[in-house]
Amino acid sequence: MSKPIVAVVGRPNVGKSTLFNVLAGRKISIVKDTPGVTRDRIYAEVTWLDKQFTMVDTGGIEPESRDLILSSMREQAEIAIATADVIVFVTDVQQGVIDADYKVADMLRKSGKPIVLAVNKVDSFQKYEADIYEFYNLGIGDPFGISAASQLGLGDMLDEVVKHFPDGSAEEEEDERPRIAIIGKPNVGKSSLINKLCGSQRSIVSNIAGTTRDAIDTVVKFNGQEYVFIDTAGIRRKSRIKEDLERYSIIRAVSAVERANIVILMIDATEGVTEQDAKIAGIAHERGKGVIIAVNKWDAVVKNDKTIYNHTKKIRDTLAYMPYAELIFISAMTGQRITKLYELIDMVIQNHSMRIGTGVLNEIMAEAVALKQPPSDKGRRLKLYYITQVAVKPPTFVIFVNDKELTHFSYTRYIENKIREAFGFRGTPLKFIIRERKDKDK
Repeated sequence: MSKPIVAVVGRPNVGKSTLFNVLAGRKISIVKDTPGVTRDRIYAEVTWLDKQFTMVDTGGIEPESRDLILSSMREQAEIAIATADVIVFVTDVQQGVIDADYKVADMLRKSGKPIVLAVNKVDSFQKYEADIYEFYNLGIGDPFGISAASQLGLGDMLDEVVKHFPDGSAEEEEDERPRIAIIGKPNVGKSSLINKLCGSQRSIVSNIAGTTRDAIDTVVKFNGQEYVFIDTAGIRRKSRIKEDLERYSIIRAVSAVERANIVILMIDATEGVTEQDAKIAGIAHERGKGVIIAVNKWDAVVKNDKTIYNHTKKIRDTLAYMPYAELIFISAMTGQRITKLYELIDMVIQNHSMRIGTGVLNEIMAEAVALKQPPSDKGRRLKLYYITQVAVKPPTFVIFVNDKELTHFSYTRYIENKIREAFGFRGTPLKFIIRERKDKDK
């Protein structure tokens, strides 16, 4: 089930980043930053009570000129409207309601999306109570007085945010069709690939508007199987500022990846793999999705006998944290290897849902331990008692050990490699949970 997306919108200097960082830092359980992925915190996983959601910061540029501030605000609002299930509109009680607030409120209201109005910098409710009421004039419902810096009033605001989440995703859960998100930087050929996948030899079943976002889901039938492709290509207005465009593409990728089973990361062969590709790939990796890396515009590359080797090495080095990802060189323009791409999709979907029996897993683990002794520290050695698979999408394993502290990352990776040797699991990440059990031999 995909997590709801909450977008934070607001003028410069209203405390939007402070609110984002407080919620991200305090409520979120960030599992270590993915190696190789340097990312500013455009998005974060947040838990409130029993609800999890993805929060995106639409921020970015903070220009001086009033006109530019307004155009930047409009752009933020567009991003939020396009991608979010709920929008948090942050304003400043000390500045009061200004013209830009009215204009953005108007845009947000017309979108029909749920909006939670956060009036920030309310360090004293006694002092500012009357000023909070002024924000009713925006016409978007009750204002919630908060202080992000002092962490006041956040609970009531978050209660209101989670109220607007859809009840489960019953429709998506029932829909057994594979959902494939096509992500990548702007202009790598995502739209061209969608068009080619829906080419003349395939019959397009229907075009349906994305459930709560404006990404278009295209249903394609190929060899009797229906596939739902989630396209993130539609950046409607190119920003003059490169950072804004980058931010937009990352936010759109988060939105699409949440709803997908597997992800096709498109890379431009003429440009080669970039740091932004690594950021976008990291989104799929962190969420445990199956991944296919499609190197597009392969027809435009001048080749010799080393070309494929050099491209593959550079991609594998840059995306070293996801060695499991499948790699394919394609041309969306000419249709080169498009049929092969469908074969890979089928294989990755199958691997992403694969279950391995407990007996077989324990045999593999026993053999691995016999070949390479577990690590020890200060005379105490790690013992692996038992392994079992507890979930799919991605395949998730629990290993019971005598001491979690002794379980070095490299040894878990060794066990993972042994499981991959036996069952492949190509294209899908594997997740390992280490649990401690009392040492019976003591």
